[in-house]
Amino acid sequence: MRIFLLFRELYVDAFKGIGGNPQVAILKSMSWLCFAGISIVVYAFIYRMMTGYPFF
Repeated sequence: MRIFLLFRELYVDAFKGIGGNPQVAILKSMSWLCFAGISIVVYAFIYRMMTGYPFF
């Protein structure tokens, strides 16, 4: 839980002091899309490891 709170604090602090609302909206959407992409990659890798996919 503590790690989650640290990430939340970093996320909130990252968008303080940025100019207008369109810039903040674009950066927030890009950060969520990157997070979603990384989550999909991690899920696929774990799924392949659990099903016994031969990597080499």
